[in-house]
Amino acid sequence: MRYVALLRGINVNPATAVAMADLRALLDRLGYGDVRTHLRSGNALFTADGDTDSIAAAIERGLQDELGLSTTVILRTAEELRGVVEHNPLEVRDPARFAVVFLARPPDREGLASIDPAAYAPEEMRIGERELYVYFPDGLRRPKLPPLLEKHSAGPATMRNWNTVTRLLSLATQ
Repeated sequence: MRYVALLRGINVNPATAVAMADLRALLDRLGYGDVRTHLRSGNALFTADGDTDSIAAAIERGLQDELGLSTTVILRTAEELRGVVEHNPLEVRDPARFAVVFLARPPDREGLASIDPAAYAPEEMRIGERELYVYFPDGLRRPKLPPLLEKHSAGPATMRNWNTVTRLLSLATQ
């Protein structure tokens, strides 16, 4: 099975610095095949046998034990990532300002639906299966939506812009 691993909060400051060569080496040592990384923001692709929870836990343990980094790993299969792209409910007007928030668990639909869209306008959000689709027309300098989402989060999450999501899909299905 081909997987995409999305590591939360990698290389955003010196305390979370991870060289992609070190990440690739760790995934190799864990026995995963055809390992590659994309960008420096904690995106890895590989093949593996097993269930997503066990694989994510093994990567998280490896990051902690070998690199001293405590972070969340969110996995999607290549087919799941294809579904994320194909079922996007919003228009992508600017891929650099459009993002997908990947959730470790299904979203709290009731909690998210209770957020008044006027509280985060002109930003937009739609709920997916285990993703949130968000558009930041004014950019990510001071967004209103992420703090509201954290209050209604059912667990760990990590965000990638649309350019990264579609590139990861392309790499995962090559």
